[in-house]
Amino acid sequence: MTALPASVDRDILDHRIIFALNAIREASGCTIHEAIDVFAARYEELRRNHPDDFSVGPEEYGRGFYS
Repeated sequence: MTALPASVDRDILDHRIIFALNAIREASGCTIHEAIDVFAARYEELRRNHPDDFSVGPEEYGRGFYS
């Protein structure tokens, strides 16, 4: 997997899901489905290692986003 730009982590932490997915796709050239998988893995890692850095709690995070 291609290294992700730092903006991906900032977008994930700031609840900018679409921006993070676009950055993942641009960096790796993957499909949207693959980008969602990468996003989910990175989200879980950030949530585990940096829970206080998120702008919203886990119960609110994906609300309103349908993939």
